[in-house]
Amino acid sequence: MVFAVFATGGKQYIAEKGKKIKIEKITTPGKKGSVEFDKVLLVEDSKNVTLGTPYVAGAKVVAEITGEGRNKKITVIRFKSKTRYHKKKGHRQPFTEITVKDIKT
Repeated sequence: MVFAVFATGGKQYIAEKGKKIKIEKITTPGKKGSVEFDKVLLVEDSKNVTLGTPYVAGAKVVAEITGEGRNKKITVIRFKSKTRYHKKKGHRQPFTEITVKDIKT
């Protein structure tokens, strides 16, 4: 079993072949299609572990964009006692859902 750790959108994700992952929203011209991530930090197969400094040279994670959406609403409340001040806001973070097709080393 091969897996890799890659970085996109300021976050790191673990990728395995066939796995669905929700990542930070990425802009693509066609909304659907293939996308490659070349910022691979670690690749592990059944025998070897390859660590990058900071990235593994020549390694790529190939994925298919399967959809886009927004996460569940997060409520943010600001409150100051004794001054009758309160604010309530909601936020829904957009995401892109991908399916990992291949991990190239």
